[in-house]
Amino acid sequence: MTRRTAIVTGSTSGIGHEIARRLHADGLNVVITGRDERRGHQVCAELGDRATFVALDLTNEGAPATLAATAVTTYGQLDVVVNNAAQDYVIDLLDAPIDEIRHIFNVNAIAPIAVLQETAKVMHHGGAIINISSRLASIGIPTMSIYGATKGAINALTTAAAVELADRNIRVNAVAPGMTRTPPARHLGQCADQPGAGREGRGGRHSLGAAGRARRCGGRRQFSRFRAGGLYHRRLHPD
Repeated sequence: MTRRTAIVTGSTSGIGHEIARRLHADGLNVVITGRDERRGHQVCAELGDRATFVALDLTNEGAPATLAATAVTTYGQLDVVVNNAAQDYVIDLLDAPIDEIRHIFNVNAIAPIAVLQETAKVMHHGGAIINISSRLASIGIPTMSIYGATKGAINALTTAAAVELADRNIRVNAVAPGMTRTPPARHLGQCADQPGAGREGRGGRHSLGAAGRARRCGGRRQFSRFRAGGLYHRRLHPD
């Protein structure tokens, strides 16, 4: 049986790292990608065989196509894509400069669209694409309006792409984690283990009243990967 291959974007740290680690432990070849070469090579060394790192800025023209081609060239096929790479953005809505808003949409929405397009083109035998969304696409939190809007775009993309790619036997799902203890979140005072970040802080608005852990989120990706069967669109909210 041919070993399956997965791409995980933004997989040099945080949730992406844990997803890559779990997929690799499940026996898949894993293509790691991110902008930090040092961390990328560290992740590959941690995983060992069947892991390849590609240093890319996915907002650059041609980078998503390079990523897809690398997976196929290295491992012969592509079966799973986890569209995880994103950039946090915290600012009062009325203070957000338009050029910064364009940049965040480029990173969090346009680049994932391009990744979906280029990877779906090489999934010749079907596969699964999992877009990492956020609870902030459906709830309001002060200073997170622009970030939430980018994730709302991801949800809309997921719904439409699931229909459009069904004839290719490509499942498209979204997973919307709650606040997770990752490096970008720690400076926001959103983690329950920080002073002042209890139920009165942003962490307290989480359904569990506390931030989750990246390793826990990594395991939930199993649902959309292969066990979904005929399921072509669903959003999960692992708290």
